[in-house]
Amino acid sequence: MAIGSLLVTLLIGAIAGWLAGQIVKGYGFGVIGNIVVGIVGAFLAGLIFPSIGFGMGGGIVGSIIHATLGAVILLVLIRLIKRA
Repeated sequence: MAIGSLLVTLLIGAIAGWLAGQIVKGYGFGVIGNIVVGIVGAFLAGLIFPSIGFGMGGGIVGSIIHATLGAVILLVLIRLIKRA
C-alpha cells in the first residue's frame, strides 16, 4: 500500500468512525476512540466486503459509506463482546 492511499484510508476511517459514533448512540469510546474504531472498521470493510461481493461503487462517498458500515458493525460487535 502506497503512503498516499494509506493516508486516504486513515482519513476515510476517521470520518467513518465519527459517523459510526453518531449512528450507534449510547455507546462509543469518545471521539478519538471512535476514530480508531473507524480506521479499523475501514480496513476490515476493505478486506471483507469485496470478498463477499458487497460493493458501494467508487469514489470518496462510496468509500466513506463502506467504511462507516464496517465501523458500525465493529462497534456493535464490541458492544456484544463487552456484554458477554
